[in-house]
Amino acid sequence: MNPIRILIIDDHPLIRLGVRHSVESLAGLTVSQECADLACVHDWLAGGGQADVAVLDRSLPDGDGLELVPLLKGAGMKVIILTVEDDDQEIRAAIEAGVDGYLLKTSDTEQISHAIGIVLQDAGAFPPAILQKLYRAGAQDAPLAALSAREMEIAEYVAQGYSNKVIGAKLDLSDNTVRNHLANIMQKLGFHNRVQVATLVLQHLKKARRA
Repeated sequence: MNPIRILIIDDHPLIRLGVRHSVESLAGLTVSQECADLACVHDWLAGGGQADVAVLDRSLPDGDGLELVPLLKGAGMKVIILTVEDDDQEIRAAIEAGVDGYLLKTSDTEQISHAIGIVLQDAGAFPPAILQKLYRAGAQDAPLAALSAREMEIAEYVAQGYSNKVIGAKLDLSDNTVRNHLANIMQKLGFHNRVQVATLVLQHLKKARRA
């Protein structure tokens, strides 16, 4: 089996070194490239660079790391933000940009490894503390009323962090069927990724528990 390739993007050498050590200490993972700025990433991709997962810091010397998200995802990568920022606005901006995971730089090797495994299963790698920040502002229940019973069931599994494969196994559905349902869910809700779906469901459940 080919190793899972990781692209590290951070302007701090010690952070890059720490992430590299974490990645290389785990079987089946390898570092494809380290970059300290946007320009390096552009040049690497233009030269045919490939990876499965990008671990990305937002604060780069030549711009906002989130500018890279569409490019990285277009190149077939999952994107995990690794940052010191845990501000609600920062988290929301990252999710709206389409990232697959969000970790703080205090994360240990096990947390980084878990996040990489989760995003490769098409699930969102967002620790409970991060999700808590996203839905504490309050919920809007009305959009969920547009979902069918099956769609709501799938949305609830998405909120629990399950991948399409696991959801399919639980509901006796194929991966493609789950993917199609999820696409319909996001279209009805006006969302762009599964994390937004999960956040709305968690908000709904929180309000229901309070009722």
